[in-house]
Amino acid sequence: MRPGPTNTLTDVPGLRVGHATRTEPGWLTGTTVVLAPDGGAVAGVDVRGGAPGTRETDLLDPRNLVDRVDAVVLTGGSALGLAAADGVLRRLFVAGRGWPMGEPGEVVPIVPAAVLFDLGRGGVFDHAPTAEDGAAAVDAAHAGAVEQGCVGAGTGAEAGGLKGGVGSASAVLDDGTTVAALVVVNAIGDAVDPRSGELLAARHGLGDEFARLRAPDRAELDAARDRAAAAHAERSIRPGTATTIGVVATDATLTKAQCQKVAGLGHDGLARALHPVHTLLDGDTLFTLATGERPPPDLPGLHALMVAAGDCVTRAVGHAVLAATSVSNGAVDLRSYRDAFPSAVRMGR
Repeated sequence: MRPGPTNTLTDVPGLRVGHATRTEPGWLTGTTVVLAPDGGAVAGVDVRGGAPGTRETDLLDPRNLVDRVDAVVLTGGSALGLAAADGVLRRLFVAGRGWPMGEPGEVVPIVPAAVLFDLGRGGVFDHAPTAEDGAAAVDAAHAGAVEQGCVGAGTGAEAGGLKGGVGSASAVLDDGTTVAALVVVNAIGDAVDPRSGELLAARHGLGDEFARLRAPDRAELDAARDRAAAAHAERSIRPGTATTIGVVATDATLTKAQCQKVAGLGHDGLARALHPVHTLLDGDTLFTLATGERPPPDLPGLHALMVAAGDCVTRAVGHAVLAATSVSNGAVDLRSYRDAFPSAVRMGR
């Protein structure tokens, strides 16, 4: 395997990704949309966290009728942020995209969504993405390399006491099939090995994508442990205040049931990059999109695709943490991995 041209989700032909980012005073949140090609993509979902916030996930059950989606929305704002999906739906409706219901123009766009908790991290608790933010994310969507870090749904994200964000990774299999993932990391668990300060995802890099990382200096690790202990002592654990969400995609032809299984293997990738994962305090949710540009894989090919899906999710978590930038605004004080462990990162920003 090798990474795709951009090593991001849009290496799967036909997919576009857009972000809407809110960082004005009182705000630290945003929305990310993944747009399927015209005609939609076959989709599945796997919800593992104990505190999910979702929309239209029941529709993706393989026993149910609709087998294609027009977009997937990943957004901050907890349940309030689900409003962002309305703006995406309206944009797609005006464009004539959706499940056909009769005469031309009579369509219902299919837009599943998942949320993460970032309320109050900008300073005002109810500042959450709106339908306008969803529409703005659609307007910003493009097929180029996905912008990563503190953008879109990752704007207010946190990862085990460090700054979280959006990350992405891709892989091209030996038969030419592309598999990719986009993950928004907002976990209660750690993305860092507390014994060494190394990123848990780094050992799973493809090629040399994490080759310039090393274990941080002992003084940085001790300081990070002290900050974590102080932060933990100052706040109680509350339900539903975390969540890692994302999209896995491939250009292969898959069924809804196969997409659901791929999403499940994606969660294995989360478990390699975050510890603990799928807790009662997280709402971890992964979608899978299959665009069908390539033929259905045989059994060995399907196995390779599923393994790659989990690996891409792991790598995407690593890129999310590396791309994040520190934020201190009076409501939160979150250091990025690069700022917490500068000796570990021997690469430019």
